[in-house]
Amino acid sequence: MGSRVSIAMKMQLPLHKTKIICTIGPASQSETVLSDMMRGGMTIARINFSHGTLEEHRQTIAAVRSAATKQDRRCPILVDLPGPKMRIGKLETEPLLLTKGTEVTLTTRDVLGTPTLIPVTYQRLPESVSPGSVIYLNDGFIALKVITVLQDDVLCTVTVGGPLLSGKGLNLPGAKIFMAPVTDHDLELMDFALGEGVTTFGISFVETAEDILRAKMFAREKGKKIYVVAKIERAAAVENIDEILEVSDAIMVARGDLGVEIPIEEVPIVQKQLIRKANLSCRPIITATQMLESMIDNTRPTRAEATDVANAILDGTDAVMMSEETAIGRYPVEAVEVMARIAIALERQRHTIRSSIFLQEQLKGELINRQINVPDTISLNVSEAVRALSCPFILTATSGGMTARRVSRLKPDGWIIACNNDERICDFLLFSYGVFPMLMDTGTREWYRRLISLLKSSELVRRGDRVILTEGKFSGTAGGTDSLGIITIQ
Repeated sequence: MGSRVSIAMKMQLPLHKTKIICTIGPASQSETVLSDMMRGGMTIARINFSHGTLEEHRQTIAAVRSAATKQDRRCPILVDLPGPKMRIGKLETEPLLLTKGTEVTLTTRDVLGTPTLIPVTYQRLPESVSPGSVIYLNDGFIALKVITVLQDDVLCTVTVGGPLLSGKGLNLPGAKIFMAPVTDHDLELMDFALGEGVTTFGISFVETAEDILRAKMFAREKGKKIYVVAKIERAAAVENIDEILEVSDAIMVARGDLGVEIPIEEVPIVQKQLIRKANLSCRPIITATQMLESMIDNTRPTRAEATDVANAILDGTDAVMMSEETAIGRYPVEAVEVMARIAIALERQRHTIRSSIFLQEQLKGELINRQINVPDTISLNVSEAVRALSCPFILTATSGGMTARRVSRLKPDGWIIACNNDERICDFLLFSYGVFPMLMDTGTREWYRRLISLLKSSELVRRGDRVILTEGKFSGTAGGTDSLGIITIQ
């Protein structure tokens, strides 16, 4: 589906290299809206399995694929597994207004919520808290302080009040959570998605590398190989980020829950640190949550939101993600278009901005200081050649995608055309900045000649232009990129 090379076809590149991930929901489930979002700049469709039925998910997956096929484009699907989300139970009256200074009891008993007794889905809440503990509700907009802990109940004082709805989240910063990040329900949902041909999964509330390995092992036992996106939304995940990066295929800075789990003033710093670590590790990184939140109800974002998106791109994120903006918002297509315009504007000026240049030079320095290997040396030289010769394209034959990701993390001005004959690998390459995957056989040296012919027939290059070619010319092993060539278009 999409991007299979044929000399008769035209290659159509997006206007932006930053990848845009859109959550699909009631506002965007129709094939018509999905098509408009794809034309507007959506790269990847995210389906949040925390909401909806399996039949609804099946229909959404089919609609995404149908829209992509009709536009002859590739649009991978990211299934986000719910994980052990702790939530408020059913309330008798909604919204329930909690007032500062009043007392309220959180209970694990199966009751209907009242202004003084609120049920929670986390059965081991009394074991996780103690007098003095802070409990946040509704993404941190409501705060409680624990007074007394009983067998099934936790008596609290409301320190920050506000309206509360059934099903809203509950966070316990710094507390021990007696729930595995990958639940049995998650694995049931994964089994369903695997049956629908999905190969990329977001794992919620990751804390250790073992959480990622459990999901991968489950897929392996089903005879499937998957890509796993580790969602960083707990303090433990930040502390264990190096081991998580080692086994993950990508990471997501999930700033909603993360901003409750750690002090909110530390979120911008942690975001920058995670982006840098992901870039060094050749892992695509997604920045998510509240990026254009005001566009849920408005046709334009705030200036602060536009700056937030631009700064994430400037820091080196591969992808930016929208949640409610495209899932339930009034203007899903407009939100995608705005996100794309911000990305285009930033990318055009990226290498004239001092902070961006400094970050890339710092990244190169760190790579060199880490006993650099041959593929890293090639990627560094590609970056320098693109800048020195103004090369519009980097052509690479990649067995697993790593060469393309090595080049991508340095954010070159040229597009990285990554060629591979595996649909699954091509789909995941779309998570990396500036990478455009082509489904084609690279078994003979004719591959890049065919690709250059396609670039010429698509009027993307002209006589005298230079393109860069990387391949494993001498090693003869998978992942053994060891050569760099510069080709002048004739």
